[in-house]
Amino acid sequence: MSKELIYSASWLINTDAPPVAGGALLVRNGIIVETGTLNVIRSRHSAPVVDYPGFALLPGFVNAHTHLELSHFPSWLHNSPVDYAPRSFADWIIQLIKIKRGLTDEDYRHSIMEGVRMCLESGTTSIGEIVSNPAMAELYYESSLTGRLYFELLGQENRLFQHKLAAAMPEVLREEAQSLHFGISPHSPYTIAVEHLATIRETAATHSLPLAIHLSESRSEVDFVFDGSGELAATFFPFVGWGQFLGNPHRCSSTELMQRHGLLTPTTVAVHCVHVSGSDVDILKRSGVHIALCPRSNDLLDVGRAPVALFKKAGIPLAIGTDSLASNNSLSMWDELRFALEIFPDDLAEQDIFRMVTTGGAAALGITAECGSLDVGKRADFQVVGNIVGDEKSVLAHVMREGRVQEVFVGGMRYVGNL
Repeated sequence: MSKELIYSASWLINTDAPPVAGGALLVRNGIIVETGTLNVIRSRHSAPVVDYPGFALLPGFVNAHTHLELSHFPSWLHNSPVDYAPRSFADWIIQLIKIKRGLTDEDYRHSIMEGVRMCLESGTTSIGEIVSNPAMAELYYESSLTGRLYFELLGQENRLFQHKLAAAMPEVLREEAQSLHFGISPHSPYTIAVEHLATIRETAATHSLPLAIHLSESRSEVDFVFDGSGELAATFFPFVGWGQFLGNPHRCSSTELMQRHGLLTPTTVAVHCVHVSGSDVDILKRSGVHIALCPRSNDLLDVGRAPVALFKKAGIPLAIGTDSLASNNSLSMWDELRFALEIFPDDLAEQDIFRMVTTGGAAALGITAECGSLDVGKRADFQVVGNIVGDEKSVLAHVMREGRVQEVFVGGMRYVGNL
């Protein structure tokens, strides 16, 4: 016997559609089967109504780039004997590695579970998660989040790279768990030897695996990839024992390097893209990639701001992510989108941002058939948001800037947490 419920509110706010006053969703067995006004839906169905007067129903947000395994980083840092005072991007990476070396699987397990909670409580129901330890993957399968898990690959030396690839493939090739899909994440152009890029390209093509790549995040990456200079060469490579791999600069940008080796495709998420040139933007456009912006992480690490105006002019599809709590203050997409509105006032309007955290994120992760909007046939992932003011023309802008999450539903089930 199917279970039906009607959820209604003062407003139904969906992506790329006018807000609906007195809007409602008919949910059957966790799937949206009808949308419209409450009056119309009630005239057709006798299902019980759960009403939220004075609130709005919005899609669950899609966080296109996360590292939930680092959700406990602030407490690890507080309790660590490591002197954490990074003065540069390379310093930050080194200190992060030092802290991670003192952690156990149990530390990561609790951290991931906390990250899942933080996401759901703040209205995020889908993630593009980077998984560095495939042994932890089961925790995501047991959660109610949907999205895509990208299993991380890195290594200059062949031994480390092959170890990471061998550990990832059993998870990547398993039958997909619930609403979670899989991909691989070649970490960055400076942490993977160029001779491994063909293996990544062939693996991805053979198994139809999307990619997520940290691309052009910092000026130090630009310098290193082009001529082998800068702080990554001077401090990071010696620290991780990769000194023997120095001395072979690529004489191109990170974007061009990835494009040369076939890693930029319509199923690739390019994360950050802060330090890109006009020619890089042309490559990204022609390749069909999606870009995941992480504005607060970029700001806190002081690496610069992505050229959003160039991306928009080129028509490159954009999403947004929080990155991790090693380089951010929260996992809330509400915090992230409001920061983006603040720092890109001339480039991003509320409608742009709303699209980036819903359908834009879903498109980047390749999960638009399941989530990202409140459309018929999709999973009933939605937020009940309060502090609603305005009419049809102004309510979205007000919600984006002032709305507050009251309740969250995943697969039609109310998430029970400390909202």
